[in-house]
Amino acid sequence: MILTEKKIKFERISNKQKPFIISGPCSAETSEQVIRTCVELSKTNVVDLLRAGVWKPRTKPDTFEGVGEEALKWLKEASKITKIPVAVEVANSKHVELALKYQIDVLWIGARTTVNPFSVQEIADSLKGVNVPVMVKNPINPDIELWIGAIERIIRAGIKNIAAIHRGFSSYEKTLYRNKPYWEIPIELRRRYPNIMLICDPSHISGSRDLLQSISQKAMDLNFDGLMIESHINPDIAWSDSKQQVTPIDFKKIIDNLILRKDKSTNNEFNNTLDVLREKIDNIDLEILDLIEARMKIVEEIGKYKKDNNITIFQPERWRQIINSRTEIGIKKNLSEKFIKEVFEVIHKESIKKQYKIMNYI
Repeated sequence: MILTEKKIKFERISNKQKPFIISGPCSAETSEQVIRTCVELSKTNVVDLLRAGVWKPRTKPDTFEGVGEEALKWLKEASKITKIPVAVEVANSKHVELALKYQIDVLWIGARTTVNPFSVQEIADSLKGVNVPVMVKNPINPDIELWIGAIERIIRAGIKNIAAIHRGFSSYEKTLYRNKPYWEIPIELRRRYPNIMLICDPSHISGSRDLLQSISQKAMDLNFDGLMIESHINPDIAWSDSKQQVTPIDFKKIIDNLILRKDKSTNNEFNNTLDVLREKIDNIDLEILDLIEARMKIVEEIGKYKKDNNITIFQPERWRQIINSRTEIGIKKNLSEKFIKEVFEVIHKESIKKQYKIMNYI
């Protein structure tokens, strides 16, 4: 991470001493609220980028949808006072035009916009020829291709300074979180784009200030590069998302309490031991693949036998027996019920595919 003269450049952080930190109110409400919050955040000496929502995409039209252009002036004033760059969310070309007019340092694309390729393309087109850092939040639904598609549209517009923000995914089911984290999705994004900065937004994942510390710590343990945490000078009276915001003082406590781990070690003994253990895992993985191959050969035999005897592929009672027995055995082996079910559901799905081909194409 490089931060000079209020300009910002996103880079993967290796063996970080501290995460890249973004903070500020969910919404810019008044000049006093924005400036006071930003000044107090600057006193923590941990904030790299200040944020505030200027245009708020709300579900219902009778809710606070942001101050708009006027709030951009407040943010720039806060930046001038604190000497910290500022970021705003943009959802269309007009927002981009106004943000650039007021020399906002960083733009971000929100989850409700990322889900719509037309909107992302409109923003991308308006950014052509512009040198401004852009952060892209994941879409509201758990679809990594939409997220990657949005990032690629911004890259094709000529923007080279890009970060990804993980803010969780909407779900119909009631869970502990406002937006389920589905950590496997940002992990897969990191696999495909190993050099992109990956930032976690615990505020939107949690929906509650009580969960901010644990989510922030998990993000650090998963080797995220930074955090975006919403802060308000008086969160209880915030005009939007009051429950997930914290005071600058409580925000500082969250950052101070983080345990930061290195992603590499220079200790030869540690590295040698790790190599030995990883080799054992590699060998076990090969055995697992051999066993799966053997299982699928038997599946094919069963498929041929069912075809000869005109029997359906899916046998509900047999499937129930497999799930129940394997889950029971797995739990005794200290494996989670959810994990066992997911493993055998994938195996069963592949088995059905193989038998379907035999039934219809052989």
